[in-house]
Amino acid sequence: MPAPARVLIVAGSDSGGGAGIQADIKSVTALGGYAATAITALTAQNTRGVFGVVGVDPAFIQQQMRIVLEDIGADAVKTGMLHSAAVIEAVCEVLDSLDPAIPIVVDPVMVAQSGDALLDPGATESLAKRLLPRATLLTPNTPEAERLCGETIGDLDGMVRAAKRLLDMGPDAVLVKGGHLSGATVVDVLATGDTVETFESPRIDTPHTHGTGCTLASAIATGLGQGLDLHTAVVRARAYLYEAIRTAPGLGRGHGPVNHGHTVSPFRGSDR
Repeated sequence: MPAPARVLIVAGSDSGGGAGIQADIKSVTALGGYAATAITALTAQNTRGVFGVVGVDPAFIQQQMRIVLEDIGADAVKTGMLHSAAVIEAVCEVLDSLDPAIPIVVDPVMVAQSGDALLDPGATESLAKRLLPRATLLTPNTPEAERLCGETIGDLDGMVRAAKRLLDMGPDAVLVKGGHLSGATVVDVLATGDTVETFESPRIDTPHTHGTGCTLASAIATGLGQGLDLHTAVVRARAYLYEAIRTAPGLGRGHGPVNHGHTVSPFRGSDR
């Protein structure tokens, strides 16, 4: 058997299991990859909100990354919650040492599904200047894209404009996700230096969408680590996430988790 694609995930922990490192590991595993981690923060959260955050020392985040890379290695890297400028700087120092051929998927986690802030107010500039130029793919939702590029996004044209503006900040490609906009169809916009492509899916009427951004970014990183081209990796990841939302288990009393394990388990939702 060939070795699975190795995905190093640099992100925060979600004690509720629906987002963050937990969602990342489940997604990578469900799609046939091997997940290694460098945890940036511990959060006390459930489906109703984030109730506490404890940051990990930036030097220890670097140590986690380097120890993994020196021994296991990585075919792709995915970053999630990097809550402060110091953490972003520390992570970028390690990323600078990577082979440029290793794809880096950056999910610019700023706000949880519950609306709780997950990025220090002063860290946005560091995110834009230090991390974005290192990204093979940047995957903001529309509120994150608005915050990064300083423009209001209300429709598809706004998404396209934002994607192009974010490209100017240095990433190789940008996937602006449209799930926060209204309408019966969810549209995502993928922009590279040469093309702008849209992807559409029927909107699923459900509150159980906690961790969808983490899930999609990790699924794409897995595909890139497995050698898929960007278009194919995005298509497969979107299909994986759609089914995970459709068969969500209905856990919790707020924004519940999706069904990350639908590729490996017969479970198909519940009536909780």
